[in-house]
Amino acid sequence: MSTLRPDTRPLPRRPLVRHRVAAPAVTALTTVLLAACGSSTPAPSTGGSAQPGGSSASSSLQGTVTVLAAASLTESFDALKKDFEASHPGVTVETSYGSSATLVQQVNNGAPASVVALAGTAAAEPLDQSMVKDMKTFATNVLEIAVPPANPGGVTSIADLAKPSVKVVLCADTVPCGKAAQTTFTKADVVPNVVSKEVDVKATLAKVKLAEADAAVVYHSDVVAARDAVKGVTIPADVNTSLTYPVITLADDAATKAFVAFLLSAEGLATVQSFGFGAP
Repeated sequence: MSTLRPDTRPLPRRPLVRHRVAAPAVTALTTVLLAACGSSTPAPSTGGSAQPGGSSASSSLQGTVTVLAAASLTESFDALKKDFEASHPGVTVETSYGSSATLVQQVNNGAPASVVALAGTAAAEPLDQSMVKDMKTFATNVLEIAVPPANPGGVTSIADLAKPSVKVVLCADTVPCGKAAQTTFTKADVVPNVVSKEVDVKATLAKVKLAEADAAVVYHSDVVAARDAVKGVTIPADVNTSLTYPVITLADDAATKAFVAFLLSAEGLATVQSFGFGAP
């Protein structure tokens, strides 16, 4: 009986198969791994960036700007104050209005002021020039007759202001609107039937609003600002008087400079002109 011997012959070797990963797959795998581990490049920040129309300089301004302005600028400067403070939250604008002559006297006597805006360059002549840092023109204005909406005096021209039956109110002779009115009456050869002269143009206009006068000579801007409370009667250009409005810088701090720059900007001038003022 034969004995079986184990087969010691070597087994045939199978060819080794190498699986190669295509280049695109390697790239994709690498991207996934990098994403899982994090990237060394920081993502763009979405916080703290300047908003359109704003700047870090605007938001960093601090302080108070004290503005003294002619009474005729009341509505337009109230609007400027609101817009400026909205874009410069760290700045407070304090406004005070009155006749230009009174404002200049107050400044000369030491009243605190960063900026003074006056009705007419002539009003600035008594101002202590050693205090002036800069002066720029920002608006113009002309005179207009204001009458109550029903026009009880039947005023249709400047000549009608000479009628004994028409009660006329003017600004005081010492303030710009009063001086301008006198110049206009001289050119028109009209002697008005004046029953009262008031401290500034707003007080003059109030007499018509309260039906205490048949007519008042004020600025065109005052008639525009009064809306339906009064009706305007145009004064012909050949006898009318035009005033140029200067803004005078008295302080040199950043907030004051920013306010004056805003007033003189296209946006600021458009705001002023929307209340009936003319371009500088």
